[in-house]
Amino acid sequence: MGRRYDPERRQRIIDAAAAVVRERGIAGLGHRAVAAAADVPLGSTTYHFATLDDLLIAALRQINAEWLAEVERWVEGVDPAAPPADELARWLEEQITGDRARLELEYELYFAALRHEGLRPLAAECLDEMARMLARLVPDAATARAVVALIDGLTLQVLLADRPYDREDTRAALARIMGGDGDDGPTAR
Repeated sequence: MGRRYDPERRQRIIDAAAAVVRERGIAGLGHRAVAAAADVPLGSTTYHFATLDDLLIAALRQINAEWLAEVERWVEGVDPAAPPADELARWLEEQITGDRARLELEYELYFAALRHEGLRPLAAECLDEMARMLARLVPDAATARAVVALIDGLTLQVLLADRPYDREDTRAALARIMGGDGDDGPTAR
């Protein structure tokens, strides 16, 4: 019997790898698990992705693209009349109080770049792209990078230390980073 033509097979494998990582974490990623999830022969996963790192990179690229598309939609929908610190604090609250498993996955992949050198460029691209999008809401690119760093730090504190998210404290910190003092009254000294 001849080989069946399946032009979507590679994408199904990537989708399955992303699903396996979402469900089991990076440690659960394997060619067999992905092949089963994609309903393809094991040889198909190794044909398209010679190593697990190749498969992990493809999954991370897809997960990042989905995340960044969501951020882009949010940025485009921000009310230009609303204070950016208020909008960012509200959005971050939605992210943190929403799908925790998704947030944990995103940060697991992010930190995997510490040990998987091939993931570092993808993690850096994601950070750079997020800063580029947020630059539309803040005074300049350096401020956008600072906002991304604050978002990451606050998110990690909530995830790792089970600290409650404080929208007002976040708004004040964002306002200070963006050039205000974070207080509605006179500048604090």
